[in-house]
Amino acid sequence: MWGLTACAVSVQYTVFIILILAISIVPPTDVIAHDHPNDAGSSIIISWTPSQDNEQIERYIIFRKTLQDNEFTNIGFVKNTVFTFVDDQVQDTLSYQYKIGALADNKLYYSHPSNEIRSYPQNFHTGRINILVGIIIFGILLVIFVFRAKLGKKIFIRKIPGLEAVEEAVGRATEMGKPILYVPGLGDIDYTSTIASMNILGEVAKKIAVYDTPLIVCNRWSVTYTVAKEVVREAFATEGRPDRFKEDYVRYLTEAQFGFAAAVNGIMVREQPATNFFIGSFWAESLIMAETGAQIGAIQIAGTDQVLQLPFFVAACDYTLIGEELYAASAYLSRQPLLLGSLKAQDYGKLLVLLLIFVLTILAFLNINLLPILTIQ
Repeated sequence: MWGLTACAVSVQYTVFIILILAISIVPPTDVIAHDHPNDAGSSIIISWTPSQDNEQIERYIIFRKTLQDNEFTNIGFVKNTVFTFVDDQVQDTLSYQYKIGALADNKLYYSHPSNEIRSYPQNFHTGRINILVGIIIFGILLVIFVFRAKLGKKIFIRKIPGLEAVEEAVGRATEMGKPILYVPGLGDIDYTSTIASMNILGEVAKKIAVYDTPLIVCNRWSVTYTVAKEVVREAFATEGRPDRFKEDYVRYLTEAQFGFAAAVNGIMVREQPATNFFIGSFWAESLIMAETGAQIGAIQIAGTDQVLQLPFFVAACDYTLIGEELYAASAYLSRQPLLLGSLKAQDYGKLLVLLLIFVLTILAFLNINLLPILTIQ
């Protein structure tokens, strides 16, 4: 009897152990922590091998502690299909350890602690070497062409009709005894097109100073007004005609979009300028002003980077600067070596990009994929 009883107890115990093992979850293993590459520090990546019972896992919970702490604390979780975690809430001066908890049936099954790790910043992003190569190539082109321009070498720039007509437009206004109207767009001074417009205004103002022609510069923003006044004043001083500058040449109107357009139209109708310059950012008011200028018979030169407004300027103005002609205008008019050199460097840089695209296209037909070298991380 005692032997049979002992045998029964042993069988029950074995069955119990088998059941325990059957419902037990194997925790994740190989928890590895390492510094996040190509960053400014304060970030650690944790990876692990998933549990063998991954299908039963609801989520993985990440725990962290410093070497000074006694216990691990919960810092986040991921789905059971994700086996990495980025901890971006660390300090570069502290060392950390991590462990992963597999959650199943409201129970946690912990991995062994990871290695000790400390984050640190990198001085160079190795995933952006292609950008460095591009900067170096463009820098070399810039130095070459600026040096050639300073040596007096002839640098070819194709003729831009709208800029070729500036001298004629200023001369015509002088002969007729009428003013020149210049509108540097409706964008504030932080617009790239407004900055380009100020460069053009400076060159136009130099010619106006020589011809002693009245000038009207209409501004929508107070900062633009201040900058425009200094640009015109400096242009007159550069040409040795500071006495010809008048405060009324540069005017502030209003910040209201169509109020500004109405004010400009009123100036055109009352003062009948012989030449109108619309250079900068324009929107729905572009056709209103350009059509008014066409009705009074003024020569009109326009330029904008707002693509939707270009058709209106083309239809109502005599000359229109399209695309990058707006940004090339200051170099075209001033012929300064630095501006000419940078303009040619940009042109050759674009040519190299086009050649690169062509080469990559040919290689793509040959099933050779080099796009990863152009990827920016």
